[in-house]
Amino acid sequence: MTNWRVDRRSIVKIYTKRGDGGETDLFGGERVGKEHARVDAYGAVDELNACLGQAAATTSHADLREISQTIQGLLFDLGGYLATPSAERREKGGVPQPETSDIENLERHIDALETELEPLKRFILPGGTQAAAAFHLARTVCRRAERRTVTLHRDEPLSAEALGYLNRLSDLFFVMARVENARAKLPDVEWIGRDR
Repeated sequence: MTNWRVDRRSIVKIYTKRGDGGETDLFGGERVGKEHARVDAYGAVDELNACLGQAAATTSHADLREISQTIQGLLFDLGGYLATPSAERREKGGVPQPETSDIENLERHIDALETELEPLKRFILPGGTQAAAAFHLARTVCRRAERRTVTLHRDEPLSAEALGYLNRLSDLFFVMARVENARAKLPDVEWIGRDR
């Protein structure tokens, strides 16, 4: 992970009052409304990161916690990428973006964890253990972050890897939720629908 962040020796004040009028600064100095699609996208990624932090704090499994914490760092980088509209600025500032290898790592985790699971026959309801429910919540917030990022991409093209990463990430969270229940010996609750 590239260290593109602010020099830690500088003191950053928590409040600046610059956003009181409904605008915020992007990396590079441009100011936009807080409802801007770019702010919406990186805000959803930030929310996802917080949900994943909750899931990581809830799980008792070191492997799932380690996967989660690694992803949290990558999500922070993704937020920086989304907050920097200028490719030139991203390059100059060393702002990283998701790479194909990041997506492949997610796929490796999915494939490895799925060996612990029975094949799905029906849709399942989110829930089970607290940790499983937390990973299901992260999955749904990830889908929202993906939708917001796709919306931004329609007007301001982003890398294919940024979109692919969020798409694959929600799949991983689904598998992690199922693994939490499987390790707790709790069966997934299948959705059977109402009789018509």
